Amino acid sequence: MKQVTIQSENIILIVLDYGAVIQKLLVKGTDGNYTNVVVGLNYPSAYENDKKCLGACVGRYAGRISKGGFVLDQQSYPLHNVNGIHLHGGKKGFAEKNWKFEEVNYGPEPFIKLSYVSKHLEEGYPGNLKVTVTYKLENNALVIEHKAETDRKTVVNLTNHTYFKLDYGEGIADYLLQMNCTHFTESGKDLLPTGNFVSVKGTPYNFLEERPIGNTPLDIPFAIHPKTNLAARVKSKRSGITMTVQTNQPALVVYTPPEFPSICFETQNFPDAPNQPNFPSSVLKPGEEYSNISKYHFSVT
Repeated sequence: MKQVTIQSENIILIVLDYGAVIQKLLVKGTDGNYTNVVVGLNYPSAYENDKKCLGACVGRYAGRISKGGFVLDQQSYPLHNVNGIHLHGGKKGFAEKNWKFEEVNYGPEPFIKLSYVSKHLEEGYPGNLKVTVTYKLENNALVIEHKAETDRKTVVNLTNHTYFKLDYGEGIADYLLQMNCTHFTESGKDLLPTGNFVSVKGTPYNFLEERPIGNTPLDIPFAIHPKTNLAARVKSKRSGITMTVQTNQPALVVYTPPEFPSICFETQNFPDAPNQPNFPSSVLKPGEEYSNISKYHFSVT
């Protein structure tokens, strides 16, 4: 297992080839000291036993797919599932694969580029899929670029699964959160989308105005307002660190795990889009390029 570190004026990033994992992301405070703003494991080898996708690239399809698979061009593609639910790419998704470091740049805007080739019918998905993820440090931000190409028609939905914690306190209930998300996807007990969108107004998921996260558990796909690419902003008053999330994706899955205090902002397409005709298409054709570009910008007061 290999580990690479890059650094800008105010950010240090440590990445593993296993799962393309973000192991550490350190942000410099006004006092010159660094705060690690992600939940990670101290030893790289420990990630081989991690089942939470800590800091990893998730694919081929992030989130849930219903019905045990999907149909594409009248061809049925069964996927690994538990009680009909396929999650985060299957039995062994991208978060558990060995990626290849393609390029590392230590210049003024440093970056790390990794690649992985998912073969035809891996986990049941059609097409040989060539994937790259690039982590760049620029202007006090971490920019994550997921790109993919296929040799036959398939479905793709990639995201980074970092758990953010902006200070060393015991919880995140007092974090201030604001999201430019007017609707979220209605889900059943199994957390599968019904295909309907629900207004956040009058619900515990209304963060149109900045307010504390509180103790409401979150595992919700939100629809980002189409007239903005600024999806969310979260702030720790304890550390003074504010993080904003920008993306070219239509959805933001916000997740607060019950096991430890942290929050995920998964920029992606909607879960179960292959089986939901009113969701944006997740189909990728030969000759096209899948692109998920997301920016996590940090400021300190």
